[in-house]
Amino acid sequence: MQHITTKQFQIMTDIQPVWSLMEDTYAHGFQNGVPAPFFEYAVSSSWMNKSYLHLNRLWFDGDRPVGFVFTEDPVTNVFFNLLPGYEALAAEMVEYAERHMPNFRQEQQLVLFAGQAALIDAAMKQGYTRRDESVDLICDFRKTALRYPLPEGFHFVEPRACDPLKLAVCTWKGFDQEDKGPFENWLEEEGPGWTPAKSYNGTVGPCIAPSPHATHEYDVIIANEQEEYVCYSGMWWVSKNKLAYMEPLCTVPAFRGRGLAAAALSRHYARLKPLGAELMTGGANAFYRRIGYEDGIHWLYLKKG
Repeated sequence: MQHITTKQFQIMTDIQPVWSLMEDTYAHGFQNGVPAPFFEYAVSSSWMNKSYLHLNRLWFDGDRPVGFVFTEDPVTNVFFNLLPGYEALAAEMVEYAERHMPNFRQEQQLVLFAGQAALIDAAMKQGYTRRDESVDLICDFRKTALRYPLPEGFHFVEPRACDPLKLAVCTWKGFDQEDKGPFENWLEEEGPGWTPAKSYNGTVGPCIAPSPHATHEYDVIIANEQEEYVCYSGMWWVSKNKLAYMEPLCTVPAFRGRGLAAAALSRHYARLKPLGAELMTGGANAFYRRIGYEDGIHWLYLKKG
């Protein structure tokens, strides 16, 4: 451990070290922390507050990244990735999080996973207690096949032929943003210099676009007969981890309940299973369980005071 150094995160230089670390720490069920796309997707998305990225800290053993403390959304949620074999750093990482990461209105919480025993133990020794937990569903391709057909009257759009503005409209509606007004008003609401073509998938947006490790060639876009995009499912294929990281997924409200999302995820299965994918992520929504997903990712939330 005498070669351990630390470095504050810099977006232009440290995207690759963070990705490499998260690939190296990954285990199914997020046992050593979140997978690589989790952070990069957030950083490249419009919804994340990037004002505090400089507080994120990396730990290195020589040139190799071995630990990372970082926030996502909200910024008071603090995450940890720690390479197995470096559990001795856990207490230092928890202490850094408590002292230096955002804690507005005493809302800071450590977000850990059931397999991060060293970090959980270090947090509890420093006075944190488990306040909540949740479970995300996953699709295990080794046990479950997704073969939901595309409903009549709809067709897939090849990602390379995607119209980014139409996709932005799809995600605007699909994530129920019409409560804020029509898509055409987006430029006014976001302020001068913004682009109305930004999208939840990160292909166009205010930060890094496209993301360095994005695999948009595996995205699934569904259009209706009028060529309107009505369902979108993003895909980050991490071949090293045999992980199909699905993010995001949305359907335009007027087209929900027709089986489009299930068909989109089946398309991912058909494409990525032959490439060696073992797991595909989902979320906590009951929809995933209905189509064959099962419990797989156990989140823990620890707070102090």
